[in-house]
Amino acid sequence: MIRWLLPALLIIVQTAYAAPKEIKAVYQYARNGQVVATVTETFTQSGGKYKVESVTEGIDAYKLLGKLRRTSEGEVTKDGLRPVRFEQQADLGKSVSADFDWASGQLTMKYKNKTVTAELELGTQDLASFAYQFMFKPPRGKDVFMPVTTGRKLKLYHYKITEQNTAVQTKAGKYNATHLVDAEAGDEQREIWLSAEARYIPVRIVAVDDDGVKNEQTLTSLHVVE
Repeated sequence: MIRWLLPALLIIVQTAYAAPKEIKAVYQYARNGQVVATVTETFTQSGGKYKVESVTEGIDAYKLLGKLRRTSEGEVTKDGLRPVRFEQQADLGKSVSADFDWASGQLTMKYKNKTVTAELELGTQDLASFAYQFMFKPPRGKDVFMPVTTGRKLKLYHYKITEQNTAVQTKAGKYNATHLVDAEAGDEQREIWLSAEARYIPVRIVAVDDDGVKNEQTLTSLHVVE
């Protein structure tokens, strides 16, 4: 089964960035250079609430794998997104979820009929929300940190900012991007490119997994409602 590409990232930075009311971003997803899926993501915010929906769907022969859906809902605060509920559902896989209880400081994750709890760290995001947090606090300095839940576990990720204003060509256009590289990569190597011209959402993501397979997600279209 395709291992859908969704690396995890976050910011501990200072500059606030006003997010649009709605963003629709479409990506092509490739494995070792072969396009195998389309990723469609929608971000909306209204009345201090936000919702992120991400749907990954295989193309051609890969349609048989079905869809992978991720949703994140929560609040928009002065520090950006504060998730309340995360869900992941795969047509051919198990469902996972995470509930954020900010009042008690507890994160509850559910997978395969198991429930795991963890201390809820300040700034924690999930696999659907993490990319959109950069709209509120773009990366600055040399390092980027993020506590992120996959619905199975909570982990702190550390990325290095290696380049600024590097050119990235996509089907959606050419962008000047900030290049982040996993600073504590183990078997997997991950990189992400964020562009102010794309509201600081990723324009390209690359991950090489522990089997040596190169997974690449590249922006093909972007629609923004201010």
